[in-house]
Amino acid sequence: MAVDRRWIDAFLEAQAAEIGAAQNTLAAYSRDLDDFCTWLVNRGKSLGSAAQGDVESYLIWCDAQGLAKSTRARRLSAIKQLYRFAFEERLRDDNPAISIKGPGRDQRLPKTLSEEEVDRLLDAARQSARSARDRTRNTCLMELLYATGMRVSELVSLPVSAARGDPRMLLIRGKGGKERMVPLSPPAREALSVWLKLRDEADDAARAKGAAPSAFLFPSGGKTGHLTRHRFYALIKELSVFAGVSPTKVTPHTLRHAFATHLLANGADLRAIQTLLGHADVATTEIYTHVLDERLKDLVLEHHPLARAGRRSSGGKTSSDGQ
Repeated sequence: MAVDRRWIDAFLEAQAAEIGAAQNTLAAYSRDLDDFCTWLVNRGKSLGSAAQGDVESYLIWCDAQGLAKSTRARRLSAIKQLYRFAFEERLRDDNPAISIKGPGRDQRLPKTLSEEEVDRLLDAARQSARSARDRTRNTCLMELLYATGMRVSELVSLPVSAARGDPRMLLIRGKGGKERMVPLSPPAREALSVWLKLRDEADDAARAKGAAPSAFLFPSGGKTGHLTRHRFYALIKELSVFAGVSPTKVTPHTLRHAFATHLLANGADLRAIQTLLGHADVATTEIYTHVLDERLKDLVLEHHPLARAGRRSSGGKTSSDGQ
Protein backbone atom coordinates (compact mmCIF):
# COMPACT_ATOMS: atom_id res chain seq x y z
CA MET A 1 0.00 0.00 0.00
CA ALA A 2 2.94 2.35 0.67
CA VAL A 3 4.13 1.96 -2.93
CA ASP A 4 0.59 2.59 -4.18
CA ARG A 5 0.44 5.77 -2.10
CA ARG A 6 3.69 7.01 -3.65
CA TRP A 7 2.22 6.45 -7.12
CA ILE A 8 -0.90 8.40 -6.19
CA ASP A 9 1.07 11.26 -4.60
CA ALA A 10 3.32 11.57 -7.67
CA PHE A 11 0.26 11.57 -9.95
CA LEU A 12 -1.51 14.24 -7.89
CA GLU A 13 1.60 16.43 -7.88
CA ALA A 14 1.79 16.23 -11.67
CA GLN A 15 -1.91 17.08 -11.98
CA ALA A 16 -1.47 20.13 -9.75
CA ALA A 17 1.62 21.42 -11.50
CA GLU A 18 0.87 20.65 -15.14
CA ILE A 19 -2.86 21.34 -15.51
CA GLY A 20 -3.53 23.35 -12.37
CA ALA A 21 -6.06 20.89 -10.96
CA ALA A 22 -8.05 22.49 -8.14
CA GLN A 23 -7.73 21.24 -4.56
CA ASN A 24 -11.26 19.84 -4.68
CA THR A 25 -10.40 17.91 -7.85
CA LEU A 26 -7.19 16.57 -6.32
CA ALA A 27 -9.05 15.55 -3.17
CA ALA A 28 -11.65 13.70 -5.28
CA TYR A 29 -8.90 11.91 -7.23
CA SER A 30 -7.22 10.94 -3.97
CA ARG A 31 -10.44 9.54 -2.47
CA ASP A 32 -11.34 7.60 -5.61
CA LEU A 33 -7.86 6.12 -6.01
CA ASP A 34 -7.63 5.26 -2.31
CA ASP A 35 -10.91 3.37 -2.64
CA PHE A 36 -9.58 1.45 -5.65
CA CYS A 37 -6.33 0.65 -3.82
CA THR A 38 -8.22 -0.61 -0.75
CA TRP A 39 -10.32 -2.83 -3.01
CA LEU A 40 -7.15 -4.20 -4.64
CA VAL A 41 -5.38 -4.82 -1.30
CA ASN A 42 -8.38 -6.80 -0.02
CA ARG A 43 -7.88 -9.10 -3.00
CA GLY A 44 -4.13 -9.38 -2.67
CA LYS A 45 -3.39 -6.98 -5.52
CA SER A 46 -1.74 -3.57 -5.97
CA LEU A 47 -1.60 -0.80 -8.54
CA GLY A 48 1.52 -2.42 -9.93
CA SER A 49 0.05 -5.91 -10.30
CA ALA A 50 -3.57 -5.19 -11.24
CA ALA A 51 -4.68 -6.34 -14.68
CA GLN A 52 -7.47 -5.13 -16.95
CA GLY A 53 -9.81 -7.71 -15.47
CA ASP A 54 -9.21 -6.32 -11.98
CA VAL A 55 -10.17 -2.81 -13.05
CA GLU A 56 -13.31 -4.15 -14.75
CA SER A 57 -14.20 -6.19 -11.64
CA TYR A 58 -13.82 -3.08 -9.50
CA LEU A 59 -16.24 -1.17 -11.73
CA ILE A 60 -18.75 -4.03 -11.49
CA TRP A 61 -18.35 -3.94 -7.70
CA CYS A 62 -18.97 -0.15 -7.71
CA ASP A 63 -22.15 -0.71 -9.71
CA ALA A 64 -23.28 -3.38 -7.23
CA GLN A 65 -22.81 -0.86 -4.40
CA GLY A 66 -25.41 1.33 -6.06
CA LEU A 67 -23.00 4.12 -7.01
CA ALA A 68 -24.36 6.66 -9.47
CA LYS A 69 -23.31 6.50 -13.10
CA SER A 70 -21.49 9.83 -12.75
CA THR A 71 -19.55 8.56 -9.73
CA ARG A 72 -18.50 5.39 -11.54
CA ALA A 73 -17.44 7.43 -14.57
CA ARG A 74 -15.39 9.73 -12.34
CA ARG A 75 -13.66 6.80 -10.61
CA LEU A 76 -12.77 5.18 -13.91
CA SER A 77 -11.45 8.50 -15.19
CA ALA A 78 -9.15 8.78 -12.15
CA ILE A 79 -7.93 5.20 -12.63
CA LYS A 80 -7.31 5.69 -16.35
CA GLN A 81 -5.40 8.91 -15.76
CA LEU A 82 -3.30 7.31 -13.02
CA TYR A 83 -2.36 4.35 -15.21
CA ARG A 84 -1.56 6.59 -18.17
CA PHE A 85 0.74 8.57 -15.86
CA ALA A 86 2.29 5.32 -14.54
CA PHE A 87 2.90 4.08 -18.09
CA GLU A 88 4.44 7.35 -19.27
CA GLU A 89 6.65 7.53 -16.18
CA ARG A 90 7.66 3.87 -16.67
CA LEU A 91 6.25 2.77 -13.35
CA ARG A 92 4.54 0.08 -15.41
CA ASP A 93 5.34 -1.25 -18.86
CA ASP A 94 1.66 -1.54 -19.77
CA ASN A 95 -1.61 0.30 -19.17
CA PRO A 96 -4.32 -2.08 -17.93
CA ALA A 97 -7.07 0.55 -18.17
CA ILE A 98 -6.42 1.90 -21.66
CA SER A 99 -9.17 -0.03 -23.48
CA ILE A 100 -11.82 -0.01 -20.76
CA LYS A 101 -15.04 1.79 -21.68
CA GLY A 102 -16.86 3.44 -18.82
CA PRO A 103 -20.53 4.09 -18.16
CA GLY A 104 -20.20 7.16 -20.33
CA ARG A 105 -20.31 10.89 -19.89
CA ASP A 106 -19.80 13.88 -22.12
CA GLN A 107 -16.26 14.31 -23.38
CA ARG A 108 -14.65 17.45 -22.04
CA LEU A 109 -12.57 19.30 -24.59
CA PRO A 110 -9.31 20.77 -23.35
CA LYS A 111 -9.24 24.49 -22.67
CA THR A 112 -7.13 26.50 -25.05
CA LEU A 113 -6.28 30.11 -25.83
CA SER A 114 -6.67 32.28 -28.90
CA GLU A 115 -3.60 33.53 -30.75
CA GLU A 116 -4.41 37.05 -29.54
CA GLU A 117 -4.50 35.88 -25.91
CA VAL A 118 -1.14 34.13 -26.31
CA ASP A 119 0.33 37.33 -27.78
CA ARG A 120 -0.87 39.24 -24.72
CA LEU A 121 0.74 36.69 -22.39
CA LEU A 122 4.03 36.95 -24.29
CA ASP A 123 3.89 40.74 -24.05
CA ALA A 124 3.21 40.46 -20.32
CA ALA A 125 6.31 38.30 -19.90
CA ARG A 126 8.40 41.05 -21.52
CA GLN A 127 6.98 43.80 -19.32
CA SER A 128 5.64 42.64 -15.98
CA ALA A 129 8.60 41.55 -13.81
CA ARG A 130 10.46 44.06 -11.66
CA SER A 131 14.00 43.25 -12.83
CA ALA A 132 15.40 43.00 -16.34
CA ARG A 133 16.78 39.56 -15.50
CA ASP A 134 13.37 38.22 -14.49
CA ARG A 135 11.72 39.74 -17.56
CA THR A 136 14.34 38.09 -19.77
CA ARG A 137 13.91 34.72 -18.05
CA ASN A 138 10.10 34.91 -18.16
CA THR A 139 10.15 35.82 -21.84
CA CYS A 140 12.39 32.85 -22.58
CA LEU A 141 10.15 30.51 -20.57
CA MET A 142 6.98 31.62 -22.36
CA GLU A 143 8.49 31.73 -25.85
CA LEU A 144 9.92 28.22 -25.47
CA LEU A 145 6.68 26.85 -24.06
CA TYR A 146 4.53 28.23 -26.87
CA ALA A 147 7.08 27.45 -29.60
CA THR A 148 7.49 23.79 -28.61
CA GLY A 149 4.36 22.67 -26.75
CA MET A 150 6.52 21.23 -23.99
CA ARG A 151 5.07 19.89 -20.77
CA VAL A 152 5.94 22.18 -17.86
CA SER A 153 8.07 19.45 -16.25
CA GLU A 154 10.11 19.23 -19.47
CA LEU A 155 10.51 23.00 -19.67
CA VAL A 156 11.69 23.74 -16.14
CA SER A 157 14.17 20.84 -16.10
CA LEU A 158 15.81 21.58 -19.46
CA PRO A 159 19.59 21.14 -19.25
CA VAL A 160 21.53 24.17 -20.38
CA SER A 161 23.58 21.93 -22.69
CA ALA A 162 20.47 21.43 -24.85
CA ALA A 163 20.31 25.16 -25.58
CA ARG A 164 23.89 25.89 -26.59
CA GLY A 165 24.96 27.09 -30.01
CA ASP A 166 21.83 28.98 -31.14
CA PRO A 167 19.93 25.75 -31.84
CA ARG A 168 17.34 25.44 -34.59
CA MET A 169 16.09 22.30 -32.88
CA LEU A 170 15.75 21.54 -29.19
CA LEU A 171 16.24 18.05 -27.75
CA ILE A 172 13.54 17.36 -25.15
CA ARG A 173 13.55 14.42 -22.77
CA GLY A 174 9.91 13.59 -22.19
CA LYS A 175 7.89 11.21 -20.09
CA GLY A 176 9.47 7.83 -19.58
CA GLY A 177 12.84 9.18 -20.73
CA LYS A 178 11.73 9.34 -24.37
CA GLU A 179 13.55 11.97 -26.41
CA ARG A 180 12.19 14.08 -29.25
CA MET A 181 13.39 16.99 -31.35
CA VAL A 182 11.27 20.12 -31.76
CA PRO A 183 12.06 23.16 -33.94
CA LEU A 184 12.44 26.59 -32.39
CA SER A 185 10.78 29.67 -33.86
CA PRO A 186 12.94 32.78 -34.48
CA PRO A 187 11.37 34.63 -31.49
CA ALA A 188 12.10 31.65 -29.24
CA ARG A 189 15.70 31.45 -30.44
CA GLU A 190 16.16 35.18 -29.84
CA ALA A 191 14.68 34.98 -26.33
CA LEU A 192 16.86 31.95 -25.58
CA SER A 193 20.02 33.73 -26.75
CA VAL A 194 19.35 36.81 -24.61
CA TRP A 195 18.54 34.70 -21.53
CA LEU A 196 21.63 32.51 -21.96
CA LYS A 197 23.87 35.58 -21.91
CA LEU A 198 22.44 36.80 -18.58
CA ARG A 199 22.31 33.29 -17.12
CA ASP A 200 25.96 32.62 -18.01
CA GLU A 201 27.05 35.91 -16.48
CA ALA A 202 25.38 34.89 -13.23
CA ASP A 203 27.07 31.47 -13.44
CA ASP A 204 30.46 33.14 -13.93
CA ALA A 205 29.90 35.34 -10.90
CA ALA A 206 28.91 32.31 -8.81
CA ARG A 207 31.94 30.35 -10.03
CA ALA A 208 34.21 33.23 -9.01
CA LYS A 209 32.87 32.81 -5.47
CA GLY A 210 33.58 29.09 -5.49
CA ALA A 211 30.07 27.88 -6.31
CA ALA A 212 29.46 25.15 -8.87
CA PRO A 213 27.73 26.21 -12.10
CA SER A 214 24.17 25.01 -12.66
CA ALA A 215 23.42 22.27 -15.17
CA PHE A 216 19.93 23.68 -15.85
CA LEU A 217 18.74 26.33 -18.26
CA PHE A 218 16.51 27.83 -15.57
CA PRO A 219 18.51 27.38 -12.35
CA SER A 220 17.18 27.84 -8.85
CA GLY A 221 18.62 27.67 -5.35
CA GLY A 222 16.01 25.11 -4.28
CA LYS A 223 16.34 21.38 -3.77
CA THR A 224 15.76 20.47 -7.42
CA GLY A 225 18.36 22.92 -8.68
CA HIS A 226 15.93 24.33 -11.23
CA LEU A 227 12.73 26.37 -11.34
CA THR A 228 9.90 24.21 -9.99
CA ARG A 229 6.65 23.35 -11.72
CA HIS A 230 4.71 24.99 -8.90
CA ARG A 231 6.65 28.26 -9.20
CA PHE A 232 6.09 28.36 -12.93
CA TYR A 233 2.39 27.67 -12.43
CA ALA A 234 2.19 30.68 -10.08
CA LEU A 235 4.20 32.77 -12.54
CA ILE A 236 1.89 32.08 -15.47
CA LYS A 237 -1.11 33.10 -13.33
CA GLU A 238 0.64 36.39 -12.51
CA LEU A 239 1.27 36.98 -16.22
CA SER A 240 -2.37 36.28 -17.08
CA VAL A 241 -3.54 38.97 -14.63
CA PHE A 242 -1.08 41.48 -16.11
CA ALA A 243 -2.16 40.53 -19.65
CA GLY A 244 -5.87 40.84 -18.91
CA VAL A 245 -6.49 37.18 -19.75
CA SER A 246 -8.74 35.30 -17.33
CA PRO A 247 -6.48 33.32 -14.92
CA THR A 248 -9.04 30.52 -14.95
CA LYS A 249 -8.14 29.91 -18.60
CA VAL A 250 -4.37 29.96 -18.21
CA THR A 251 -2.22 27.06 -17.06
CA PRO A 252 1.03 25.64 -18.45
CA HIS A 253 -1.08 22.94 -20.09
CA THR A 254 -3.37 25.42 -21.88
CA LEU A 255 -0.25 26.84 -23.57
CA ARG A 256 0.52 23.28 -24.73
CA HIS A 257 -3.04 22.97 -26.01
CA ALA A 258 -2.73 26.36 -27.75
CA PHE A 259 0.48 25.23 -29.47
CA ALA A 260 -1.29 22.17 -30.90
CA THR A 261 -4.58 23.87 -31.75
CA HIS A 262 -2.92 26.81 -33.51
CA LEU A 263 -0.68 24.47 -35.53
CA LEU A 264 -3.68 22.43 -36.61
CA ALA A 265 -5.69 25.55 -37.48
CA ASN A 266 -2.83 26.70 -39.72
CA GLY A 267 -2.62 23.44 -41.65
CA ALA A 268 -0.16 21.25 -39.73
CA ASP A 269 -0.44 17.49 -40.11
CA LEU A 270 -1.89 15.61 -37.12
CA ARG A 271 0.97 13.08 -37.14
CA ALA A 272 3.52 15.88 -37.05
CA ILE A 273 1.75 17.43 -34.06
CA GLN A 274 1.74 14.01 -32.35
CA THR A 275 5.52 13.82 -32.76
CA LEU A 276 6.07 17.36 -31.51
CA LEU A 277 3.91 16.81 -28.43
CA GLY A 278 5.48 13.44 -27.66
CA HIS A 279 2.16 11.57 -27.67
CA ALA A 280 2.56 7.79 -27.79
CA ASP A 281 -0.81 7.38 -29.53
CA VAL A 282 -2.26 9.62 -32.25
CA ALA A 283 -5.68 9.12 -30.65
CA THR A 284 -4.52 11.42 -27.85
CA THR A 285 -3.65 14.09 -30.42
CA GLU A 286 -6.98 13.76 -32.24
CA ILE A 287 -8.75 15.63 -29.42
CA TYR A 288 -7.41 18.84 -31.00
CA THR A 289 -9.48 18.24 -34.12
CA HIS A 290 -12.57 18.42 -31.89
CA VAL A 291 -11.29 21.60 -30.26
CA LEU A 292 -10.80 23.14 -33.69
CA ASP A 293 -14.28 22.04 -34.80
CA GLU A 294 -15.78 23.77 -31.76
CA ARG A 295 -13.79 26.96 -32.38
CA LEU A 296 -14.83 27.02 -36.05
CA LYS A 297 -18.46 26.48 -35.08
CA ASP A 298 -18.29 29.33 -32.56
CA LEU A 299 -16.63 31.52 -35.19
CA VAL A 300 -19.46 30.92 -37.65
CA LEU A 301 -22.18 31.46 -35.04
CA GLU A 302 -20.53 34.68 -33.89
CA HIS A 303 -19.61 36.28 -37.21
CA HIS A 304 -21.71 34.84 -40.04
CA PRO A 305 -24.29 37.44 -41.17
CA LEU A 306 -27.13 34.87 -41.29
CA ALA A 307 -26.35 33.75 -37.76
CA ARG A 308 -26.44 37.37 -36.57
CA ALA A 309 -29.72 37.92 -38.41
CA GLY A 310 -31.15 34.83 -36.76
CA ARG A 311 -30.24 36.14 -33.32
CA ARG A 312 -31.87 39.49 -34.08
CA SER A 313 -35.08 37.95 -35.35
CA SER A 314 -35.33 35.58 -32.39
CA GLY A 315 -35.30 38.56 -30.03
CA GLY A 316 -38.66 39.86 -31.26
CA LYS A 317 -41.46 39.37 -33.77
CA THR A 318 -40.78 39.47 -37.46
CA SER A 319 -43.19 41.16 -39.88
CA SER A 320 -44.83 37.83 -40.69
CA ASP A 321 -45.32 37.11 -36.99
CA GLY A 322 -47.55 40.15 -36.65
CA GLN A 323 -49.86 39.19 -39.52
